[in-house]
Amino acid sequence: MNNSLPSARPPAVTLMRHLGLEPDPWQVEVLEAGHRRLLLNCCRQAGKSTVVGLLGLAQAMFVNNTQVLLLSRSLRQSSELYRKIVHHHERLGARMLLRRNAHELQLVNGSRIVCLPCKEETIRGFSSISLLVIDEAALVPDNVYRAVRPMLAVSNGQLICLSTPNGRRGFFWDAWTNGGSDWARIEVPAAKVPRIAATFLAEEQRAMGEWFYRQEYCCSFEALEGLVYPDFARCVVPGPAPLGGRRVGGIDFGFRNPFAAVWGTLDGDGVLWLIGEHYKSSKPLSFHAQHLPRDVMWYADPSGATEREELRCANFKVREGNNALRPGIAAVSARVADDALRVVAGCCPNLLREAGLYCYGPDPAERRSEVPVDRDNHALAALRYLISRLDEHRMARRRPTPAAAEAPAAPAADGAAAPPPAKPVKPKPRWLSIYNEFLWPPSGGSF
Repeated sequence: MNNSLPSARPPAVTLMRHLGLEPDPWQVEVLEAGHRRLLLNCCRQAGKSTVVGLLGLAQAMFVNNTQVLLLSRSLRQSSELYRKIVHHHERLGARMLLRRNAHELQLVNGSRIVCLPCKEETIRGFSSISLLVIDEAALVPDNVYRAVRPMLAVSNGQLICLSTPNGRRGFFWDAWTNGGSDWARIEVPAAKVPRIAATFLAEEQRAMGEWFYRQEYCCSFEALEGLVYPDFARCVVPGPAPLGGRRVGGIDFGFRNPFAAVWGTLDGDGVLWLIGEHYKSSKPLSFHAQHLPRDVMWYADPSGATEREELRCANFKVREGNNALRPGIAAVSARVADDALRVVAGCCPNLLREAGLYCYGPDPAERRSEVPVDRDNHALAALRYLISRLDEHRMARRRPTPAAAEAPAAPAADGAAAPPPAKPVKPKPRWLSIYNEFLWPPSGGSF
């Protein structure tokens, strides 16, 4: 596949040098190669935003009617990139300026540069985009990425995704790992950036820890440290689940946050087999009810009393889940450790995705609190509501131990006298019992 745009390119390298910025070799490639689909996997402070911003400004100035769209994880973040472009434009004498505000720059040749927030509902109106820039792409939600790609369908415009890695998740990681020849890839670790001193990197490595340093400065997609369920992947098994058993499920209510439900079968050995999942945002409860099986005993979000009652009115069997966080996490972890939880492969993709993301905070104080970061946990919350109810009689039960009276006496040390055996404790009589002497009068007496 030809991943390059036509050879006629604006003089972006000359423009960068005119501003007193000498481009690195990889920046020259970004400015001149014309990759139609480009992934920039760069360390912090590599200069990725600067070079992409200059590319967008050069195209807007030298190609009439160019539409440049800047998107990031938040409006503040995309505005930062936009401000860099405005700053470079002002240093060039604000040439060809028609009008400018906090979020849009328009030129007299019909070109414009617009920065947008990371909201799917506010970006769908744009079309015929010449250059689409997704900054901090590893933090942009997948649904937003899917919403903006069709903007390039008619224009066959350029798409550049630039980011520092953020774990093995999301479209940026997937495109870098599995995107094939559709994408050109440029990796810029800190060791290739002459502006970052080796002494600074050594200090950062000591201060941040190895895995975080590799991700921030070595362009490595690291598995997250501090996962709440680090061994959850061991639960995935090939299907099918055994027939029969008790049908159970858990629900976490949400609207902007996803509504999440997982369900399955509790077999005769007490093993929970998960065989289904429903995971959707911005839909009413009536929509979700159409996608849930009715032959299931549901354990639902304790905070959703109204939603539980609505489901009961729709002939669902619903009980209140248990919202105790730490005991619930312990109950799920116990099933994982005991091989008593199995997820049929392909049935619960969002549950497995969350299990690879749900973690304790990076700060040591946050980890000592044993309270995970409150995100990436909707399907996991549904599972926690379910398991904490299924196993509620086990969660605080002490395991039986052999009676002390049946254990052999410990041998005496160095010929010393053995300690006398402990006296048996007489059980306290029940009140309504013929053996309770307090119910009987003294000899010769009467009631």
